[in-house]
Amino acid sequence: MSKKYKKLILSIVLDLIGLIPLIDIIWAPLSGYIMTKLYKGTKGKVAGIISFLEEIIPFSDVIPTFTIMWLYSYVFTKGETEDDGKITIEV
Repeated sequence: MSKKYKKLILSIVLDLIGLIPLIDIIWAPLSGYIMTKLYKGTKGKVAGIISFLEEIIPFSDVIPTFTIMWLYSYVFTKGETEDDGKITIEV
């Protein structure tokens, strides 16, 4: 399985974690941080802010922010060489 599809599976899992009720206060900043580590550069920073806001705003948890960002990176902007394909999250 290629690295980009592993990143898709990770994105889906992270979106599912965001659906868990009552963890938004903890998950919102963590999801923003993870988003910036998964997707480098300016678009990762913007996506991190969007992910944070999506998690902190009540009833917006159903938006699959990580999966949408994966689609943007690998489907809608074809030919993009964003990184070396490694999934690294430093804590």
